[in-house]
Amino acid sequence: MKNQVFEQTYDVLGMKIKNPIIVGSGLLSDEEKYIRQFIVHGAGAVVTKTIYPNSEKLHTEKTHSISTGMLNNTTYSKKTVEHWLTILSEFKREQLPVIVSVHAESPGELGSLAARISEVTDAPLELGISCLHADDFIEDTPERVFNYAKAVKERVDTSFSVKLALGDNLYGRVQAAIEGGAHSITLSDTISGIVFDGVSGKALLNGVCGYSGPGIKPLVLAAIYNLRKRGLTIPILGSGGVQDGNDVHEYMLAGANTVQVYTALHRHMYKTLRRIVLEHAQITMSK
Repeated sequence: MKNQVFEQTYDVLGMKIKNPIIVGSGLLSDEEKYIRQFIVHGAGAVVTKTIYPNSEKLHTEKTHSISTGMLNNTTYSKKTVEHWLTILSEFKREQLPVIVSVHAESPGELGSLAARISEVTDAPLELGISCLHADDFIEDTPERVFNYAKAVKERVDTSFSVKLALGDNLYGRVQAAIEGGAHSITLSDTISGIVFDGVSGKALLNGVCGYSGPGIKPLVLAAIYNLRKRGLTIPILGSGGVQDGNDVHEYMLAGANTVQVYTALHRHMYKTLRRIVLEHAQITMSK
């Protein structure tokens, strides 16, 4: 029974995937070889590192593990748009289940980027517009979310999710994404965090950065649960603190349609992914 394959597919942004476990966007999905291997090792789909025109390396990007997760000061892919277009066209040829994370300095530029990507692939998009510690980030408001979603909707027919972070007026920002044309939302991006060196007293990783991992899971679960209680019907890609198959199951119970895993993969990358996929399959088969 343990090794039996559970025959079920899940729908995410128009793609049929073999299980609901998606590798989220981050450093690990910035490499073509890693994306391919995540799929080989059981991921239902993989979200690329966020493609960003003219992305500059303004600081040394690092991660720092703590007892309840991980902090990072990473932002967007430093690979060129042209580099990604070549890779994405290859992924399309091979029919690999990939979601393309994108962002740009303005809604108009994001619309243009989405249009360029749609010329080489019909893969769905995830708008990575809410990275709270990014160098270019300004306050996330419903108006800002609406403008970015609308700009993409006006330029492409591609299905897309808007990735949002927990925080003020989440419901308003979700509604703005929907009004702008989003087909789903991804919740949650990292939240703001900081860690200090106890000896020097200085903040590590250049100050406030992104916090992810098991510490945020109950917060994201509650947010998704409350959104469903308020009548939200749009698909939700849950994200935050997934460590095992039971975490995936809890996200589905809260109302997520699919679940992203990322931080846990920084330890025993493919082995961890395989374990989570197997654990979730066993839970599903036991129901």
